Order: sequence, then structure tokens, then C-alpha cells
Amino acid sequence: MFKISVIIPTFNRSHTLSRALDSVMKQSYPIHEIIVIDDGSTDNTLALIQAGFPSITVIEQANKGVSNARNRGIKQATGDWIALLDSDDEWLPDKLLHQTDSLSAAPEYKVCHTEEIWVRNSTRVNQMNKHQKSGGHIFQQCLPLCAMSPSSILIHRYLFDELGPFDETLPACEDYEMWLRITASNPVLFIDQPQIIKHGGHEDQLSRKYWGMDRFRIYALDKTLKNITLSMTDRQAAISMLLEKARIYQQGALKRGKQAEAEHYHSLIDHYSAIQDN
Repeated sequence: MFKISVIIPTFNRSHTLSRALDSVMKQSYPIHEIIVIDDGSTDNTLALIQAGFPSITVIEQANKGVSNARNRGIKQATGDWIALLDSDDEWLPDKLLHQTDSLSAAPEYKVCHTEEIWVRNSTRVNQMNKHQKSGGHIFQQCLPLCAMSPSSILIHRYLFDELGPFDETLPACEDYEMWLRITASNPVLFIDQPQIIKHGGHEDQLSRKYWGMDRFRIYALDKTLKNITLSMTDRQAAISMLLEKARIYQQGALKRGKQAEAEHYHSLIDHYSAIQDN
């Protein structure tokens, strides 16, 4: 039996939180605990949970960002397995059942993600080829962009103990950085049938809040290359991706007149170009 703790960070999303919580409560697989981290909400989030979901554990804190909120929830959790859910997404009813069945059949895997349905402004949309999901050793598939959705993840908590928590210095792309850390040394199990619905198009998405998202990915690639032991092919692929992103970003900084920022990326490009040439 999988002892699953569900972690849901939220900030001023009472308008979507009920949908997310309903989808968790309707799971066909029994859940050990549900923890909502209210990350400084000023709307009626707390009242909504107390009135409609009194069995759920709520952690209130000042606004510290999604990484801090997830980390606090994981630290509080008592389950062996961690299931993440963003408060604007929802699970299909058998999501956890499919994942636990698949993991039981393949116990060598300690992380599992799933295919997903995309909805933008209440309309279902098709994913582009670059968002295609897969399983196995997917480190190189994780290099261009985030290849696993947090809301689809079921992960054994020992991976967080072994590899560390989400990087709280990152205001966005924190999941991208985490998946690089995990997939550098761990294969992932993939369920190719949609088990979650990702809702997008709303104004408070992090991708809309922060310009130049690749600057966070460049930071994550640099951090990975400096701190994680990679195979030769994975290392070369990571360097190539960092150089590609950094060159594009440097040109954008120059066009915006951000000279100091452009010089920073120029130095980074010189550093990794020299490594690549050797």
C-alpha cells in the first residue's frame, strides 16, 4: 500500500482551489493526507477550506513563493510518497490508482508522471510536439523546457532527502531545475494516458508574471553542470543547451540596452564554450 501525501501550494486562488481539492477527494485510491500550504493568500482561501474541506491540513504562512510552499508541505508530510498538485489544475479520478498500479509493477522506479489534457481559457487545446512526454532516462528531454508537470508527479520522498528540496531562489522554473536533478540519475515511469487537466490562460500564471523565463533555465543548467555528476553525453547535451539559450538571451539583453546583464551571459558563454572545445 502506498502512503501518499498530497501537497497543494496556493496563493489567492480560491476560485480554482475548490476544483483542485474536489479532484483529490474523488480519487479512487485512498490518500494518506492532504496538505494545503496557504502562501499568504488575501482572498477567502482559508474560509473556503474550513467550510468545504474540514479534514484537510492547512499550513498558513506569509507569501514566500511556490518553492518554499512546496518544501514546507513536503517537510510536514508523513507519507512515503509525495503527490504534487498546483491549485489551478485537477486530477482525473483514477490518477493515483494508475500510478500506484504501474509503480507496483515496476518497483525500481521512484518517480512517475502522466500524460495530460490542456485547457486554455476553458477550451481544450492540443500540445505542441516540443511538449511531448516520455519515460525512462529522460534527462536530455528535460533540457529544452520542463518535461514533466508538477501536478502529474508521484515521487518517493527519499529523492527529496537525497537530492534536496526545490530551489527557493528561483521564482519560476523551479520544477525544471528539480527535474534536471532527478533525471540526471533516475529513470522515470510514464503513463501515456491523460490523468490530469492543466488549466492555463489566466493572469496569475508564473509564465506571465516573469519575463525572460529562459534566464531561470540558464541558471538551472549552470547549477546542474556545476553540482551534478553527469554522463559524458548528458554533460555535452546540457552544455550545448545552455550555450544555445544563453546566446539568445544575451542578444535580447543587448537589444534592451541591459549591458551588465549581457556581459554576464557573455562570460557564461565564454566559460562553457571553452569547456565544450576541450
